[in-house]
Amino acid sequence: MMDQARSAISNLFSGEPLSYTRFSLSRKRSGDTSNVEMKMPADEEHHGESNIENSRPHATKRKNIRNICFGIIAITIFFLIGFMVSYFSYCKHLENNDKCSSNSNGEIAPTKKVETNSSEVPPILEPKAESSWAAFDAILSQRWDANNLTDTVRTLSKNYASHEAGSKEDETFGYFILKQWKGLKMDKVWRDFHYVKLQVKNSDFQNLVTILDESGKRVDFMSIDGYVAYSANSTAKGTLVYANYGTKADFEQLKSKTSINGSIVLLRAGKLPFAEKVKNAEAYNAAGVLIYLARSDFDIVDAEVVPFGHAHLGTGDPFTPGFPSFNHTQFPPSQSSGLPNIPVQTISRSQALQLFNAMDGEDCPISWRGDEKCKMNSKTNVRLTVNNVLEEKELVNIFGVVKGIEPDHYVVVGAQRDAWGPGAAKSLVGTSLLLGIANAFSDLVSKDGYKPRRSIVFASWSGGEFGAVGATEWLEAYLSILHLKVVTYINLDTAVVGSKNFKVSASPLLYGLMEKIMKEVNHPVTGKTLFRDTNWISSDLEPFSLDNAGYPFLTYSGIPSISFRFCENIPYRYLGTKLDTYKNLSEDIPYLGELMKAAAKVTGKILITLASNPNLYLEYGRYIKELDTLTWKILPFKSELKSLNLGLKWLFNACGDFKRVSARLKSEHPSKVLSIRQMNDRIMQVEYNFLSPYVSPKETPFRHIFWGSGSHTLSALLSHLQLLKKKDINFNETLLRNQLALATWTIQGAANGLAGNIWDS
Repeated sequence: MMDQARSAISNLFSGEPLSYTRFSLSRKRSGDTSNVEMKMPADEEHHGESNIENSRPHATKRKNIRNICFGIIAITIFFLIGFMVSYFSYCKHLENNDKCSSNSNGEIAPTKKVETNSSEVPPILEPKAESSWAAFDAILSQRWDANNLTDTVRTLSKNYASHEAGSKEDETFGYFILKQWKGLKMDKVWRDFHYVKLQVKNSDFQNLVTILDESGKRVDFMSIDGYVAYSANSTAKGTLVYANYGTKADFEQLKSKTSINGSIVLLRAGKLPFAEKVKNAEAYNAAGVLIYLARSDFDIVDAEVVPFGHAHLGTGDPFTPGFPSFNHTQFPPSQSSGLPNIPVQTISRSQALQLFNAMDGEDCPISWRGDEKCKMNSKTNVRLTVNNVLEEKELVNIFGVVKGIEPDHYVVVGAQRDAWGPGAAKSLVGTSLLLGIANAFSDLVSKDGYKPRRSIVFASWSGGEFGAVGATEWLEAYLSILHLKVVTYINLDTAVVGSKNFKVSASPLLYGLMEKIMKEVNHPVTGKTLFRDTNWISSDLEPFSLDNAGYPFLTYSGIPSISFRFCENIPYRYLGTKLDTYKNLSEDIPYLGELMKAAAKVTGKILITLASNPNLYLEYGRYIKELDTLTWKILPFKSELKSLNLGLKWLFNACGDFKRVSARLKSEHPSKVLSIRQMNDRIMQVEYNFLSPYVSPKETPFRHIFWGSGSHTLSALLSHLQLLKKKDINFNETLLRNQLALATWTIQGAANGLAGNIWDS
């Protein structure tokens, strides 16, 4: 049978048999024509030698049937061969077709199919040329009108003058956003509920600051309008001292002049979040903390204004640390180690001046003088009483999504919705930008045919004023999967609080992208590009603040994050006060609309780049510089480590492995060595792999060894080495050995994770 098939195929291609055949040229009985019969050796063996016998009718019928079968087999094999040739030619064409041209009019053209390690993905509509990017810019610029953006802030300020987290107004505000996004016909709009404990001011008992004489009798007292959330509810009494901004350096300087132990410390706002000021005060055994807005930092005409803040050295609900606050009954009673143990209270500038007048100690250094009068220490005693109460609140996060071709990978852009007071700069600017950007991208999909490769998730958070509570609870709820799915988080909070400077806080993986975008976007006031200095990383880059919602994304969940803002050299003077109104904001920032449009354009470029490029625009190689910096900082301690029989060989080897893997991965062509999807998955894990696996997310939530907080961080290791060098009594050899070993293995783990396969590590 196989020989017959081969012969049939041969005849189809060349007309010549590959095996011996014999022809019988016998005339039919009718004498009309001659019949040519092809007979194969196998037929002869089976049917004998006589052609005359084979020419009989029944024999001819059998031969015809047999020939038909052979023909069908031959045609089938021929079809399969043709299909395989075409298939491999098409695959070769896809492999070589790395570039995709766009239409002449700049429309978005479909690209090649993306190779994945899972199921096949349909073709993607995405920008492929400079003309396409320019077209996107033009489309988005038309939709982001400066007047419309400021009108949104004005309208929201009018309709939601008060929207504290968990309040009825906050809930109504959230439903308004939900309705807006449903009207945009997004792929999905949903709500996320959390039940948290927020500390609020007691309506029955006031918080008090009382000035006492030497005998302990009351001389004067002050009732205060504002409060600090998560303060300890207690009464503290002590001598009044002043410690400038409350940094560690400030406390060290004060310590050299007077005793801090058991004192009530007066601090001015700025430079550090309230929670860090309180932590430093506790470290120097202060009994209580008072915070005010100094005239030199916050030039507010009204001296009676009292700011609001929180004292939790952490983010999220401090009474379910490490757990999502879906239902408190699911977890045993617990509280964050970041909660203070001393009372904390904000006061007005006039009340601070009253306290300074009562102080009779040494004058402050010039650099400490936030106001005309300033004393460092005194014999004046002060009693601080805080009566705040805990209340359970329902927080609602609102989400909308534009799904991409790869729906399980997404870029998240978010802003806090709540505020203590009007919150025009604190929350309404960011929320207005969020609404405007969501509207523009929804139109881009429905009207202009744009289809992102990755999904874009828009998030409106509640509880931002209390330490990114809504955002952190969402991260805790999906801790096991978000680092696998979220490409980047973009934070829009306080995006416009001035006009002079453009400041960025970002993961190193996003430095290159921001450099590119800053060169493409002009400052609306000066007309110059936002990228003004080639040394921008040291001049315009600032670390994430604990109060920034991008901080838990980066340090708790290991997700690359970015936050930016237009600002002045000093803080926006109304931030965190009840004077943060639209009227004051628009008067202080005349170009508010143009600055918001520029902020929207920066966000849009980040979104399009990260959501559309086949290869993720995340530069993992930027961590090489961070590791080099670590190397140079730790080298001076080599001799001290040697005295403990410790070395730096393994730490440096781990750093070297990360560098080598980074170089190798850059040289690998995704279409030949591994799929684009596989490469992107590795890159997405870089930040997550720098989270220390050796500490508990419940006890030490900010586990990132570069940007987190705790003894596991590289900064803590370097600080501890300083104690070794100084032979400080607080040096702990066992702790140092653990710090060095765990830092080494975390970096080695990051290198192994980037390598991908265990045989490449």
